[in-house]
Amino acid sequence: MPSYTAPTKDLHFVLHDVLQVSASDVPGYGDLEPDFTSAVIEEAAKLAQDVLAPLNAVGDSQGCRLENGVVYTPDGFKAAFDEIKAGGWNGLDIPEEFGGQNLPYLMGSAVGEIFVSANMALNMYQGLTHGAISAILAHGSEAQKAKFLPKMVALDWTGTMNLTEPHCGTDLGMMRTKAEPSDDGSYKITGQKIFISAGDHDMAENVIHLVLAKAPGGGEGTKGISLFIVPKFLVNEDGSLGPRNLLSVGKIEEKMGIHGNSTCVMNYDGATGYLIGDLHKGMRAMFTMMNEARIGVGLQGYAQAAVAYENAVAYAIDRLQGRDVTGVKNPAGPADPLIVHPDIRRMLMDQKSFVEGARAFTMWGASLIDRAHRMGDKEADGLISLLTPVIKGFLTDKGFEMCVQAQQVYGGHGYIEEWGMSQFARDARIAMIYEGANGVQALDLVGRKLAQDGGKHVMAFFAMVKDFLKENEGDARLEGFLGPLKSASKDLQAAGMFFMERGMKSPNDALAGSSDFMHLFGHVCLGLIWARMAKAAYAALDAGASDRDFYEAKIATGRYYMARQLPATGMHLARIQSGADPVMALGAEQF
Repeated sequence: MPSYTAPTKDLHFVLHDVLQVSASDVPGYGDLEPDFTSAVIEEAAKLAQDVLAPLNAVGDSQGCRLENGVVYTPDGFKAAFDEIKAGGWNGLDIPEEFGGQNLPYLMGSAVGEIFVSANMALNMYQGLTHGAISAILAHGSEAQKAKFLPKMVALDWTGTMNLTEPHCGTDLGMMRTKAEPSDDGSYKITGQKIFISAGDHDMAENVIHLVLAKAPGGGEGTKGISLFIVPKFLVNEDGSLGPRNLLSVGKIEEKMGIHGNSTCVMNYDGATGYLIGDLHKGMRAMFTMMNEARIGVGLQGYAQAAVAYENAVAYAIDRLQGRDVTGVKNPAGPADPLIVHPDIRRMLMDQKSFVEGARAFTMWGASLIDRAHRMGDKEADGLISLLTPVIKGFLTDKGFEMCVQAQQVYGGHGYIEEWGMSQFARDARIAMIYEGANGVQALDLVGRKLAQDGGKHVMAFFAMVKDFLKENEGDARLEGFLGPLKSASKDLQAAGMFFMERGMKSPNDALAGSSDFMHLFGHVCLGLIWARMAKAAYAALDAGASDRDFYEAKIATGRYYMARQLPATGMHLARIQSGADPVMALGAEQF
């Protein structure tokens, strides 16, 4: 049975040594003193370790079941969900007027990592609710906010997003779900949606579905799509629950992972829905949910890798296999522990350097969201828009890869269910697919985000890297960070230039290299954040930090990333510059 201990010390390092949150000019950050953030994170850690993590394997083995139209969650889930409710965790960063605590989004992200590592499937019930809350906050009417948000923030009601249909996933223009207007201003929603995470369950008294559908007069494609609030139970004017709406669960999907989350086929048979936002402008409203969800999914990718890595380290220290080639390290035993072997160290260092870099990268991204939302900072908004597909795509691709590496450390035991490593890999796998498959994230990055606002945001990123290099060029201690970062940044710029020169004449040249570009960009982002972490660690050591071991390990881990991982940018650039010809060489009939 795997265990989980929240990375409280590392989160503290990211918040205070790297991001220096309490000194930031972002409104609300001045309150994020170390004692306060530690209290929040430690309380979240206690709930995750004592309540959520022990249910992770239970949810995986039992799954959810549909009986007589009722969805039942695994044993213990409802009691754990009630503890999340009682702690007010879902409203951590929601405005106080709706029952939240109005803390920065950054704090919600830090707590979110802890909950996802402990029990990803269970956390998704509140995570999706949070996304629905964000959409209603941004686009709902005042009456809709007052009617739905307090109960959703309190988790008395949960929320979902309904996009996908059996014949249409990414291509939402093919959507068939219809919305017919009624005389009272509501709409009748008819159609089927699939892959609806947390679509129904027995832990809350109502489920508020946000459903994309086509209303009359909208035209073809995505321009005709609107977004509707469709509650499981209709809500009376006084806030009490009315009759059951005309919607039902067709079935629960049987999935590779996240078995504890009820992924439903939802049937809408003339269900009453209420327009949210402007008619035929549903995609804009839905993207409020999806952009937040994509950051959250990137977090899922590295959070699963984090718990898998933690267990792999423990196993490598405990498991005796073979002898160290440089000399016996455990003379009292029949063999040395796995961790003495260089190839085991390689896999563990791959995991450690990725997880810690991804954590800092994601928290930096969350701070940009706070800067954009709390200060109206358009530069921060543009930068996080550029980085969102990188956070989602790169971190989930690599997160799954690191879960597999953690599994590999166990050898045959990693393939046996009782050790739990299989679940981490299976749960992590979905993060590469939902909220826009990673190939789509790469296309979005290359096709839309690079050129957004005339390319000013990617140029701002390059300037940020250049400024960091210039500010620190005289620091000999950072030499192992600055040189690799400069080289990697040049690879990224060369890839961007290739797209600019070839993209218009041969769009396939850009599209064929899009996934490589996303990974190249991701490596540069982690290279930059590792250089920043190394600088912060040296500063802590210079200030006489008591835990020298922690900071010295941080620097060594960063050096590993720069030496062993960051050079992958050269490979990705070479692939990009090979163009589309190798990719498109075969005719369809030749595959």
